[in-house]
Amino acid sequence: MIRSTPVLVYRIVLAILFLALIIALFRLQVIKGEYYKQVAELNFVRIRRVPATRGEIYDSKYRPIVVNIPSHNLYLTSGKIHNLPSLVRFLSAYFGITEQDLEQLVFQQRFKTYEEILLADNIPYETVLSLSEMMNYYPELSFRIGTTRSYLYPNHFTGYVGRINEDEYSQYKQEDYSINSYIGKTGLESYYEVLLRGQDGKEIVQVDAQGRSLDLFRNEGSIEPLNGLSLVLTIDNDLQEAANQAFPAGRKGAVVVLDAKTGGVLAYVSRPEFDPNVFMQRISPEIWAELNGKDRPMLDRVIHAAYPPGSVFKPLTAEIGLELGLVYRNTRLASCVGGMQYGNRFFRCWNHGGHGSTNVIDALKVSCDVYFYDLSQRIRLDVFHDYAYKNYLCVKTGIDLPNERNGFFPTTSWYHEKLGKAINIQGHKINLSIGQGEVLTTPMQIAAFYNALANNGLWIQPHILQQTVGRGRLTREEVQEVKTTRLPISPANLAIIRDGLWAVVNAPGGTGANSKVSDGTVYGKTGSAENSMGKVTHAWYAGYLVTDKPEITVVVFAENAGGGGAIAAPVANRIFNYYLGNREMIRQVVPIPANLQSNETPIETPPVESIPAENPAPSPVTGEAEE
Repeated sequence: MIRSTPVLVYRIVLAILFLALIIALFRLQVIKGEYYKQVAELNFVRIRRVPATRGEIYDSKYRPIVVNIPSHNLYLTSGKIHNLPSLVRFLSAYFGITEQDLEQLVFQQRFKTYEEILLADNIPYETVLSLSEMMNYYPELSFRIGTTRSYLYPNHFTGYVGRINEDEYSQYKQEDYSINSYIGKTGLESYYEVLLRGQDGKEIVQVDAQGRSLDLFRNEGSIEPLNGLSLVLTIDNDLQEAANQAFPAGRKGAVVVLDAKTGGVLAYVSRPEFDPNVFMQRISPEIWAELNGKDRPMLDRVIHAAYPPGSVFKPLTAEIGLELGLVYRNTRLASCVGGMQYGNRFFRCWNHGGHGSTNVIDALKVSCDVYFYDLSQRIRLDVFHDYAYKNYLCVKTGIDLPNERNGFFPTTSWYHEKLGKAINIQGHKINLSIGQGEVLTTPMQIAAFYNALANNGLWIQPHILQQTVGRGRLTREEVQEVKTTRLPISPANLAIIRDGLWAVVNAPGGTGANSKVSDGTVYGKTGSAENSMGKVTHAWYAGYLVTDKPEITVVVFAENAGGGGAIAAPVANRIFNYYLGNREMIRQVVPIPANLQSNETPIETPPVESIPAENPAPSPVTGEAEE
């Protein structure tokens, strides 16, 4: 019995070992079998992202504004790095990528070392050729052909795309963005990102232990990319160029041309302009300094800047007086003797010689400040404020572009908070009545207001998108409804305002005579606004063209340029005349080209919403200047 004890112990130990082995195998193959199967497949299978082609952007006649062009790009597979110091020296010497930049990119991709990281894009073909032989020393690097954006003319409305940054990636990675993705940064590229980007596909690739493709099951298990939708805009490229050429060289400002019937934007100019293509490559310090210089070329002066509107604001003051029954067509107010005394201050009219006693039509025609000074004393400030907002003159229009700025019109409580409750508001109302003081508007807000005057009081939300084409066709209304509303003015009082605007341009002594045309009728208003930006006034012009029906609305704004009648009105005249000379071509309806047509059923798309912008801080300015 004693001799058999070791044999028994041996058998017991052996049985325990076999039992442990059986349990381990059961755990590996049954309990954890699916897990280890996935791990094994990940060592054998790679999922490669197939980028979708971003939608392009066209004008109303399907002429290109933004297109995709081939691009040579450099990629890194971090799992293949074998000599980091040598790689850093190479990338720094030829692509300006620092060790810190590289470490950050590799760290972000640390859990997907087999996926390629985009290091540099839009590499000149000559550079690709010259470096091709050196790539043998860096198997972790590879050149690939992709696409990039080409913006066919400088503008602010398209915006531009850029490489997704860390904050954007954290916010949108659940929407299938990768660290290599491009995303709209500004303008239409940002606002309609959900339409333009499409959906990336997936390609399953089988690899060996060294990560090389085995070319197995090439056509199985892949997901084709869904290309983005292309945008067709209301912009007319020819009219856009005409407006751009009409604006004085070297001036800062903006031009807006709206289709009077639809509210669609036909031309959208902000000066100085910049070329969005500069953002398609790494920007040098010199270019970045120029883009952020004193002229601020990246500032969209159409919707991102608010200014004192000057006398183009006077039709609103007239509207309030008429609607409240404070004045009528022939009511004459205080006689203009070159200004008006209020308290211990003499508020000057731009015409120091005076205009005498005027009614509302003549006051608009000659832009008599005193008429509106006197009228303002009969209007409560908060009523003035409410009318400004109901006419959409100091609020966002809702145009389909991101970060549109509010205007501003003060209230009694605002003055009390800023200047104390003992403040006499009457003097401030005098300035507000002529578009001076604290009131601020954007050129787009002024354009939408005058467009409503042309449309018998119907305010139509300005918009740039007309439809989408390509993979699916969506009308503007299917993407986002265009808002319409009625201005708070009766047809009879609107007719009085329009008679005044007609007189500004067409009657003897009108300040807007420089905008008059021979083949149509122009209704308009000039303005010259004193401001905190310099001693020279801002020049304004706002008006609309009528033939047998309202055609277009034009707003011209020039920073620190002088009188609106002398500077801005001639710009509008050139635009009106260009339109009249090319009306049939501009209004021509062009069929969708075959290459942009789709046989697919219209697709469902998530609603597009603009990004809210902060309210601007008002910049108090007083006084009036020559029209």
